[in-house]
Amino acid sequence: MASILDAFKEVHEAIKERDLSKKLKVGIIGTGWIAEAHVKSYQKCPDVEIVALADLIPGKAEAFCERYNVGSVAFFPDHKALIDSGLCDAVSVCTYNATHAECAIYALEHGVSVLLEKPMCVTLDEAVAICRAEKNSGGAVLSIGFQPRFDENMKLLKRIVQSGELGQIYYIQTGGGRRRGIPTPFGTSFIQKDTAGIGALGDIGCYSLDMVLNSIGYPKPLTVSGYTSNFFGKSPSYEHHDVFGVDDFAAAFIRLEGGVILDFRIAWAMNLDTPGDTILMGTKGSVRVPSTECWNGSVGGPLVIYHEIAGEQIETVIPMKHMDEDCFDLKIRSFVDAVKEGGEAPVPSSQILYNQANIDGIARSAALGKEVAIEIPEI
Repeated sequence: MASILDAFKEVHEAIKERDLSKKLKVGIIGTGWIAEAHVKSYQKCPDVEIVALADLIPGKAEAFCERYNVGSVAFFPDHKALIDSGLCDAVSVCTYNATHAECAIYALEHGVSVLLEKPMCVTLDEAVAICRAEKNSGGAVLSIGFQPRFDENMKLLKRIVQSGELGQIYYIQTGGGRRRGIPTPFGTSFIQKDTAGIGALGDIGCYSLDMVLNSIGYPKPLTVSGYTSNFFGKSPSYEHHDVFGVDDFAAAFIRLEGGVILDFRIAWAMNLDTPGDTILMGTKGSVRVPSTECWNGSVGGPLVIYHEIAGEQIETVIPMKHMDEDCFDLKIRSFVDAVKEGGEAPVPSSQILYNQANIDGIARSAALGKEVAIEIPEI
């Protein structure tokens, strides 16, 4: 058991030297709730200058600037005006789900690098269009905003799977949920069909899918039988039921390349504390990832490997990894480094395209009431 624990000890990376004299000029498109986290993380980067803010609502960007001490910036009424100004080397797209694609594509078409908040977009067609714009951008960086990727415990899960300790993965159960957690403290854009497009499925479901798909190397999805519902959001007892237009629960049975079965469920609201732990079952062993009561892409406790040693059935508990840095800060910093150094995107669109294909397949299957094939066009 000691040798197994030694194999998954924390890996310390060398301190990175950066050219702080060269400042990256960044713009923020959309100044709603998530933009706050982007701005605060950019402000921790001494080699970043926030130069522009854009929002469709008059005065909102100006109020945001004052609230978060952004400094002297230019204000624009929309993403096109901001990008056309030529002020920015890169932008964070922090708009409604339904406008992710148009903002990201316009920036990439103008050679501007993009940090695109999750979910990547609403449909697979939009995701394909974004990836094609990236391909034709002449080298602009496109990274998708999955900060759980930077959690040392998520990295640990991937190392365990990739090490071969579990053998061939053949079945995965994943998801997460909140007993009551429909995200409306900052307005209803998350729950209205025209702005959000998708609900819990895209908002937190994308995290659950990424956790397991990233760990097994993002195999291509083949078919999906999906289900969605909105019993809580449309209940007359819910204050925003009159505008609720998306899912608050989704489930699916997905077949992946390589003979892997993915059993998925996600909820913004349910009469349960959790829909279950994440489990990856392999031919040599399995691993359990404890759930949390308010799922937001985090690990709820130490990972446990179930395997056999010398004929004995053993459970090996892998201690939680301590994080000194905030995952959101790491997300922003890695994007800045990639743009400045011409490096690879920290969370590449080629992977999240498959994430979006799963989400799109679940939504389509649920709407049709039958299993559907997932077909991803060439980029």
